Amino acid sequence: MGTGTHGIVTVSASYGAGGHEVGLAVAHGLGLAFHDRAIPVQVAGRLGVSLAEAEANDETVARGLWRLVASLGTMPDPVGGVVPVAQLPDERAFRQQTERIVSEIAEGPGGVVLGRAAAMVLGNRPRTLHVRLDGPRERRLDAIVARSGRPHEEVRRDLEANDGAREAYVRHFYRCDPSAARNYHLVLDSTVLPLDTVVDIIVLAARARGIGS
Repeated sequence: MGTGTHGIVTVSASYGAGGHEVGLAVAHGLGLAFHDRAIPVQVAGRLGVSLAEAEANDETVARGLWRLVASLGTMPDPVGGVVPVAQLPDERAFRQQTERIVSEIAEGPGGVVLGRAAAMVLGNRPRTLHVRLDGPRERRLDAIVARSGRPHEEVRRDLEANDGAREAYVRHFYRCDPSAARNYHLVLDSTVLPLDTVVDIIVLAARARGIGS
């Protein structure tokens, strides 16, 4: 198998840790593509479903995650009850197609991939850098409130939903803790470092791993 022309950076970020902003800036700094919203579009095309269905099964969409986790019987649906499996597309098919797309990115042009449990999918493949962005819950909460101006309790509910659902997704499919440092080359608390500094550290580490255009 090839290892990709330019290599790949995977970014796993807890809610409020700046994953999208950092991932986009790292991609720009390395001269690589940023793969986030394009992934569910590709999944939808391959499975012959609507983009809405693909997004409802995408790891990074909070409500879709809650529905996915509810369908696995591990968490109640926030609107009440548990969503029956029969009402949802087969979540394993979405996961398998997502894994294929992530692997094709690594084997082909490379890039920066946000979420999708990409560190677990790619493992110890050469020319990869697996990054985890995290921070204490209250600091992440404060950062979202400061950026968005949304009510504190509303953001807290979103944070708890996102963190719980993303953890359940990775634990269910990959049998590991997405916050465990052993799954990554680099773990950063992006609530105490300026995001520009976080980006610089990741770009430097990526270039040391032979990644970048």
